[in-house]
Amino acid sequence: MDINKLVKNQKNFFKTGKTKDVNFRIESLNKLYDAIKKYEKEICEALKNDLNKSQFESYISEIGMVLSDLNYAKKKVRRWTKDKKVLTPISQFHAKSFIKKEPYGVALIISPWNYPFLLCIEPLVGAIAAGNCAILKVAEDSPNTSSVISKMIEEFFLPEYIAVVNGDKEVATELLEQKMDYIFFTGGVTVGKIVMEKAAKNLIPVTLELGGKSPCIVEESANLKLAAKRIVFGKYLNSGQTCVAPDYLLIQENIKDEFEKYLKEYITLFYTNEPLKNEDYTKIVNERHFNRLVNLIKGEKIIYGGDIDRELLKIEPTILDKITLDSPIMQEEIFGPILPIMTFNNIKEAKEIVLKGEKPLSLYLFTTNKKIEKEILKDLSYGSGCINDTIIQLATSKMPFGGVGNSGMGSYHGKYSFDTFSHEKSIVKKYNWIDLPIRYMPYNDLKLKLIKMFLK
Repeated sequence: MDINKLVKNQKNFFKTGKTKDVNFRIESLNKLYDAIKKYEKEICEALKNDLNKSQFESYISEIGMVLSDLNYAKKKVRRWTKDKKVLTPISQFHAKSFIKKEPYGVALIISPWNYPFLLCIEPLVGAIAAGNCAILKVAEDSPNTSSVISKMIEEFFLPEYIAVVNGDKEVATELLEQKMDYIFFTGGVTVGKIVMEKAAKNLIPVTLELGGKSPCIVEESANLKLAAKRIVFGKYLNSGQTCVAPDYLLIQENIKDEFEKYLKEYITLFYTNEPLKNEDYTKIVNERHFNRLVNLIKGEKIIYGGDIDRELLKIEPTILDKITLDSPIMQEEIFGPILPIMTFNNIKEAKEIVLKGEKPLSLYLFTTNKKIEKEILKDLSYGSGCINDTIIQLATSKMPFGGVGNSGMGSYHGKYSFDTFSHEKSIVKKYNWIDLPIRYMPYNDLKLKLIKMFLK
């Protein structure tokens, strides 16, 4: 594929103004919805082949979430595109002020392999709603899903409007060398820094959806059995290959033994005594990531799981005990079905442990103590989170999702996706029937006195 030509064609198409028409946007969102419904079976099959995802998991964590966001955007986009009136300062009398949302132009969306459909198409919903053209760089490590996305987009959209690019790092690098109008990247911190560096050369605005070590704090007042159930769900969904999965567990010392018992109980209940033989249990995406995860387990105290199947690229849901901040597994985002446990005696200790790391993408707190809840919300910075649950903060179009600091910048979902892919253009319309002379030369003390009355 000629990348230069593709970008040029999309820029030319954008200049026609077609994408700025709200009716065109709604029609395109409807097309995307119809495309997903038509290819739903193939998408599920592709996710099964790439990650061994069950049809149920593929729908609730990928396809269904995109369809929900699409329906929300279709209903709201006409309202989102309307000019927003704002108050005009009296010093600018007589005038009216308003903000007009306009698309950036050609948006590059770079998606990851762990949720290869969701994290490619959901940002596209925002790009379309905002009136942009889009180039989708699909993930090479999930080739089956990438192939279906390519086939689906090619059937329903002109390439000068929306196009899919497959390829390796060299292709991604070539795309990043282009003068795009916006870049939306989901992936790891290391590559995120490269994306931002490349974007800086052309002063391209970016959204970075990264990750990090998301802590899960369980203190003594929590409903322990329900907390264990919800943590097992959030941690081992997609075999832990979820950017907002609880990365490590901080458990109050005096409830540790009881809580570990519940964790083991729910892992067995959800995944059976032989999870490696469970047909619905997700595999690790490739051998490289499999080997990385196996190495993280080596030498650690395993209190549950730990068995592997190299042929199937599966690792049992695993719990590690006696972990410290210096342990190898605490030096990187795990991104796999391994849950390390550390303890604390009081909430101050738990906060200190979290504060020693980078700002996480998510934080989860299990408590019924309102004082501790307020303390954690006030004192710790993170992208998003839950109180008494895990990962469900993603499943809404009415709240923004994104990181902070090392875990990313910018946000999306629902209107926040529309805002991300839109530039806010500020306009003042001045009326001609009066023109106050105070701002014009020559200046004098009286004019200065009057100015100070208005501008203070």
